[in-house]
Amino acid sequence: MLFLDIKVTEALEKINFVKRYELVSNTFNSARTPLKERLRYIDGENVMECLARLGYKANFESKEKYFWIEEVQIGTYTFSSNIILDSGMVDIVWIVKESGKIILGLPIGEYSRLLISPTYKIMKPIFGTYTDLDEILEAIFKLFEDFKKEIAKGSQQKTF
Repeated sequence: MLFLDIKVTEALEKINFVKRYELVSNTFNSARTPLKERLRYIDGENVMECLARLGYKANFESKEKYFWIEEVQIGTYTFSSNIILDSGMVDIVWIVKESGKIILGLPIGEYSRLLISPTYKIMKPIFGTYTDLDEILEAIFKLFEDFKKEIAKGSQQKTF
């Protein structure tokens, strides 16, 4: 059975992760964008431009077909992210290392299951346009920034 590190759990709870991610999922859902209207073929340049506008340095892993955000160091923590865009759905993995040890590396859709119940599921956000994708990424990376601040606070509190 998987568990979240206590620092991760506390940070996710403080930023109200579940409610905020549910809002993104419920806004960008299959009712809004039916299967036939999903954006299946992605222009990597558009995605890279969106990530750059959000302030991230990104790369594309062509073999495994995902985008990855370059690592950022805050105190003893290192943060990065992988973005998988498949069949018009967004799946994101937040990766957090503390002093080089991985303390988080799961898709964000799994957090609700680990925080609430193994049966609690938040659907992946769905997009049919690049505008939708931009809005989804903006909302999720706002969550990521808030999460990083909460984790970093814990690191700073230890040093004083």
